[in-house]
Amino acid sequence: MIGQIIKREIRLAFRKGAEIVNPLWFFLMVITLFPLGIGPEPQMLQRIAPGIIWVAALLSSLLAMERLFRDDWLDGSLEQMMLMPLPLPAVVLAKVIAHWVVTGLPLIILSPLVAMLLGLDIYSWYAMALTLLLGTPTLSFIGAIGVGLTVGLRRGGVLLSLLVLPLTIPLLIFATAAVDAAQMGMPLDGYLAILGAFLAGSATLSPFATAAALRVSIQ
Repeated sequence: MIGQIIKREIRLAFRKGAEIVNPLWFFLMVITLFPLGIGPEPQMLQRIAPGIIWVAALLSSLLAMERLFRDDWLDGSLEQMMLMPLPLPAVVLAKVIAHWVVTGLPLIILSPLVAMLLGLDIYSWYAMALTLLLGTPTLSFIGAIGVGLTVGLRRGGVLLSLLVLPLTIPLLIFATAAVDAAQMGMPLDGYLAILGAFLAGSATLSPFATAAALRVSIQ
């Protein structure tokens, strides 16, 4: 049942190409504008690359996050999901996984191009790809809670940002620190373990918190 929901959500996302293209295009635009704005000096770009990459990933994730449950709420299918034999937290988990496949996985696929634009070496790119692999699903799980709370509001995008951005600060700190450590040739195990803990905790708690938020929003 969960696999069927994931396939359905991915298929619907591909029918609406903007859901895939817009966050990806925004991510690339931010990455490209920084070198144009501060100059092509390799040392400068390498020093600020971790912050650029993760701020761009965070903002592009927020750009796509509002649509996670919006269409389901507008066409009434959100109420039907609550009546399914599958528990609502499992439905939320499936939708978040599909959302990450559509919006987060392409960022990892584009990571070699991003590394080339910012002058990162292979080890730094490896660290960046790992942090994106562990961090972007965490962003989706955290953002799902905010979407559940704001799904019924007209201008919920601003409120969503206010709710989600403070929760992502620890993730942003440790992800950028991991890429910084890679640039200095230091081990990454500690940073990756913390990011993995963030992912495990958010994947465990977020479906239940999001399901409760959706029930409150629908009532």
